[in-house]
Amino acid sequence: MNLAVKMMQEFKDRDNRLRLKGYRDKARLIRERNLEAWDDQRLQSESHRLKKEAKSGTPLDELLVDAYALVCEAAKRTLGIQPYEVQVMAAIALHERFLIEQHTGEGKTLSAVMPAYLNALTGEGVHVLTFNDYLANRDAEWMGPIYRFLGLTVKSVQAGMSLSEKREAYAADITYVTAKEAGFDYLRDTIALSVAETVHRPFHYVIVDEADSLLLDEARVPLVIAGEPGSSEGEGIHFAEVARQLEQDEHYDFDEFKRNVYLNEAGAAKAEELLGCGNLYESHNSHLLSSLNCALHAESLLKKDVDYIVREGKIELIDEYTGRVAENRHLPDGLQAALEAKEGLQHSAGGRILGTITLQHFLSLYPKICGMTATAHVSAVEFEDIYVLQVVQIPPNRPNIRIDHPHRIYTHKEAKLKALVQEVSSVHRAGRPILIGTSSVEESDMLAEALAVAGVPCHVLNAKNDAKEAEIIAKAGEIGAVTVSTNMAGRGVDIRLGGGNPTQAEVVAKLGGLYVIGTHMHESVRIDDQLRGRSGRQGDPGASVFFVSLEDELMHRFGMDKAIPSAYRDLRQDDALGESVLHSKIAHIQRVMMGQNFDIRLELNRYSDTVEKQRRILYEERLGILKGETSMSPVEQRVRLYYIDKFWADHLAYVSYIRESIHLTSLVNRYPINEFHEQIIQAYEQIPAKINRETANMLERLGGSNDPAEWEKFGLKSPASTRTYMINDQYMEYLQNPSSWGAGTVIAYWMRRMLRPVFRWPKF
Repeated sequence: MNLAVKMMQEFKDRDNRLRLKGYRDKARLIRERNLEAWDDQRLQSESHRLKKEAKSGTPLDELLVDAYALVCEAAKRTLGIQPYEVQVMAAIALHERFLIEQHTGEGKTLSAVMPAYLNALTGEGVHVLTFNDYLANRDAEWMGPIYRFLGLTVKSVQAGMSLSEKREAYAADITYVTAKEAGFDYLRDTIALSVAETVHRPFHYVIVDEADSLLLDEARVPLVIAGEPGSSEGEGIHFAEVARQLEQDEHYDFDEFKRNVYLNEAGAAKAEELLGCGNLYESHNSHLLSSLNCALHAESLLKKDVDYIVREGKIELIDEYTGRVAENRHLPDGLQAALEAKEGLQHSAGGRILGTITLQHFLSLYPKICGMTATAHVSAVEFEDIYVLQVVQIPPNRPNIRIDHPHRIYTHKEAKLKALVQEVSSVHRAGRPILIGTSSVEESDMLAEALAVAGVPCHVLNAKNDAKEAEIIAKAGEIGAVTVSTNMAGRGVDIRLGGGNPTQAEVVAKLGGLYVIGTHMHESVRIDDQLRGRSGRQGDPGASVFFVSLEDELMHRFGMDKAIPSAYRDLRQDDALGESVLHSKIAHIQRVMMGQNFDIRLELNRYSDTVEKQRRILYEERLGILKGETSMSPVEQRVRLYYIDKFWADHLAYVSYIRESIHLTSLVNRYPINEFHEQIIQAYEQIPAKINRETANMLERLGGSNDPAEWEKFGLKSPASTRTYMINDQYMEYLQNPSSWGAGTVIAYWMRRMLRPVFRWPKF
């Protein structure tokens, strides 16, 4: 098996080398098209010619060399930037719809301009999806002069823009926008009752920046548009009180990876006593079991200042990949209510969901997609499996000379923190800049306090303020700077040695460059690589090291104590452990976790793919009505649109209800995913008849009136207000799918609980 894997890797490496050779040859052709002698008017006339060619049907591949040469010259004249050969190579790969891996500091922003310009020549529009609003605005402003010089329009979309401002931005030849905002705007379009209320035009070509984050880490996150929420007392407080009376080991256990929690025999008996509900596993108690499971999950697995913070009386979730507060993010309703109850907060009912789409499904609406990131190759299989996107590794303009030191592994957290503070203090005294990546808000605050005691001042970034973070991160390379940051704060921003000051940069380079320190290992190697990649840009000197404790959450979850040589088992030593077996064990853990997360994403896909297919079928009908392609009267259009939206919202509510309880079907030997599909397909098949029936009834009541005021009297109008948010959907897998627990004893136990009253089995 290892030989087969090795041969496959060698084949891929050879394929990558051949592809890069072709790109390098074409890049030289582009650079040889010397346009320096052309005046501005001639360059602009050439751009006009290319537009005419593209709109007349000339394949864009045939225009690539001329178009890219034009962009290179325009970049030099407007911004004083001459693209490197490797940037042109990356631009060619992007046009060919590959996912490029381009090292930090190699100029992805400029690389994207060439394919964006080329694909915008057809007049169909290009979207560049960025990581946040700050970067969307920055990149549009920064690269805008190139596009405008060549006669194209460019805009950025920002959250909070008016309808007319967004329509104008999306009508531009090139639009910079976050994936989330573009997705939310699409959802708003899906419930519009007139074309004038929509902002998007048909999708064409998209370049996804920070593609690993958007295509993998957040791909399964459902975007939601809903009616305004209402307040609800609910039963959350009662279930929270029950959960607090249950003790670990005595009443509940965790699965082997501590992703889920479940009651044992004694715990079920205790819960039944406290709830006074009889057999908790009988079908009529399914809502109690679901609520209790959520309360237990919130109580035992969700940690304050790690998974969430409480601010101004509200729960604010922390993104597991960035370590920052995730703006506008919610848990699934039951778990959100349980967490609010745990913290003694009033629960806000979610509001009726009017539409939903995952980022992955939204991105699949684009006929042509490509992407770029600094970390892709370790997840190449996943990119190809889910998006049919192959990864091309673009060589750096200058060799990477960063030194990546072996992990420093300690027996316990106190030793790690002590060694970490000593290391930072020592390096800081020399004036070398340090960037420290932490795992959580709690850890970053704790480390900052420890550094302050040691006399080391630092900047702490662990909240969402993209513009401020970008400014601080950009200065993280200055002499003496110590920056404590969560994983991806300021992502998309270069850290220049000396903060961009040439004199300072020379001093910092002599000190060894930016020193990056990680305080924990992430489940994904990609996230660790992102932190390492903040150092050593463009051939700069730099170094990275990770400090790891065997008490760290990831280590503890995998029982790392079993991998420790017996001589160290009960030792709590201050020095780092040097055993190579520990390093190989950590690498193994990360491979296992990446595989698990891949499997979870695939499983979640299976739940949402069918719902998305149903949405697209119904939306195609809706879009045809909205555009007047079915020659209905205005009143018929309004009534049918209203009932399409109503019954789709009803269907989504039903899907949510089924999803919350579908795991119970596994207790009677039915596979949950199959049962889920069967039930939602049956429900969906009833929608057309409901729409037809209610439409006919309403038209009869209206008597064919085309008066909008009359329609509103009968409630045929858009919601008075809506809100958009995202759901942390990965928790659904842990809460609802026993097959992901890896604990057959749990399923066997549930079977006993359900069948005991039927066969009058005695208690065990």
